Amino acid sequence: MIFLIVTLCELINFTLIMKTLYIVRHAKSSWNYQGIKDIDRPLKKRGINDAYLLSKTLSKKIERPSVFISSSANRALHTAMIFCESFKFPLANLQIKKSLYNFSDGYLIKTIKALDDGFDSAMIFSHDHGINDFVNQYGNKEILHVPTCGIIGIKFNTKHWKNIKPNKNKTFLFDYPKNYK
Repeated sequence: MIFLIVTLCELINFTLIMKTLYIVRHAKSSWNYQGIKDIDRPLKKRGINDAYLLSKTLSKKIERPSVFISSSANRALHTAMIFCESFKFPLANLQIKKSLYNFSDGYLIKTIKALDDGFDSAMIFSHDHGINDFVNQYGNKEILHVPTCGIIGIKFNTKHWKNIKPNKNKTFLFDYPKNYK
């Protein structure tokens, strides 16, 4: 009888274990500056406004993620800083990954699979390249294009980030600034 209760409790706990991922495409960036490297391009005023709009709206709708991770590119990092402010996430804890700026396939997946299992949720700020492929491969809703400052939420039924698998997850959020204008 005790064995049955313990086994049932383990089964219930197993089905409730979830990892939640939010992927944010950086806000609208500027092309107006001559002679700067792509990695250094700043946000446009519209991008800054959109990041504040979406982050403030979302901070009232979703629980604050356990960890925030950003590409090292200026536009992604600035977007992440705005989200940190709205979610009251300590800026000193924002993780910066140069690999998220690399436009080779696989860096987004490698970053996610390397997350510490102590984090039940994560928010990652990255770039157009890789985001669309990832959300369509790992989520259960087709998304043709993630606009600037767009955010996608995916739930994974796993204890370990390294065990996430394609097509076994639930896309529960797809939001972007134009939904509020």
